[in-house]
Amino acid sequence: MDSWIIFIILIEYLLIIKGSDDKMSTTNNWVNEAWEQVVKKIGKTSKRIGATFPHVSIDGKYNNERVGWWTAGFWPGILWLVYRETKDNDLRDIAISIEEKLDEPLYEFTGIHHDVGFMWIPSAIAHYKLLGNEESKRRGLIAASHLAGRFNTKGNFIRAWTDKVYPNGQGVAIIDCMMNLPLLYWASEETGDPRFKHIAMAHADTADREFIRKDGSVHHIVRFDPETGERIEALAGQGYAPDSAWSRGVAWAIYGMALSYRYTKEPRYLEAAKRAAHFFLANLPEDQMPYWDFRAPVEEDMAYDSSAAACAASGLLELARWVEPNETRMYEETGTRIIKSLYENYGAWDEEEEALIKKGTVNRNTNKYVNTPIIYGDYFFVEALAKLRGQKDLFW
Repeated sequence: MDSWIIFIILIEYLLIIKGSDDKMSTTNNWVNEAWEQVVKKIGKTSKRIGATFPHVSIDGKYNNERVGWWTAGFWPGILWLVYRETKDNDLRDIAISIEEKLDEPLYEFTGIHHDVGFMWIPSAIAHYKLLGNEESKRRGLIAASHLAGRFNTKGNFIRAWTDKVYPNGQGVAIIDCMMNLPLLYWASEETGDPRFKHIAMAHADTADREFIRKDGSVHHIVRFDPETGERIEALAGQGYAPDSAWSRGVAWAIYGMALSYRYTKEPRYLEAAKRAAHFFLANLPEDQMPYWDFRAPVEEDMAYDSSAAACAASGLLELARWVEPNETRMYEETGTRIIKSLYENYGAWDEEEEALIKKGTVNRNTNKYVNTPIIYGDYFFVEALAKLRGQKDLFW
């Protein structure tokens, strides 16, 4: 479906729902109510989770992954988001303790992968932005240097994973890495050295050309020849098929391209973000909860992905800041609507569940944590709520 047709569908959709719902705004009672629920729950769960590395909730409690796991930054990120408004020093101290533990993979180096942005933006860089800690700044710059070192100059892409995780993957890139690029943009701003930004833009251009299709759907993995840079193939990855539409991949594209526009003001990134956004919104079910893949066959026990919903919503709110005024309201209202549905329909507020929102899916293809709460779903949910409460310049 052409992107302009999808855009028209979205406009019609907004006109239909406008008459049935109250006008949405950042001062709505439900936003403040949701934030209070988050603050209350994080205050409680932080006492058990402490300085560990949660990834998924199993039987109501978050697990503890190894220190170098790619999701290690999201729990301290949640703590910093709440601390920013409450000034709860207990949360601050836990976040700092986690950041210090992350020195192990940072200096060990050999296990470092493309997701250093996910690890150190919401931990070290959040700490630096909020409290000006110079050691945190240094950690962020080291992580940025690691990420820049993964850049393939022939193919203009940042290599994903390591040989241990993905053998013979020297030519593999993934859409997720769009969310790591702000680490490079930030490093250029902090150092005054444009080389980091040049690498980020080169990768973003490759993602725009090779990952995001004309209709806004997105490949998860693209393989290139690491010697020549020539594209070889697209792979399904965590999506249903090479040409399907993994919903979290579309969310990464929306938010990642919007962030690339924020740092560079290059119109092509804004257009790419809008293209992915229109596809995502046009394919959402009525309750705003996406299936794990928009093109996967519908099954009786379908896998959903609340983390895709939360990430896309936060990305839509970011996108709303940069589009023309006549478009702003559409992105604000659709992003807000997704978060409201997550809060009301998928929140875990009055039950013995440590996570904030339910029904995330890590990897449906391998049946790994299907319809399970995920820490990055919680992070982007809290981040989006903070935006709805008026915060603009957060950690990314």
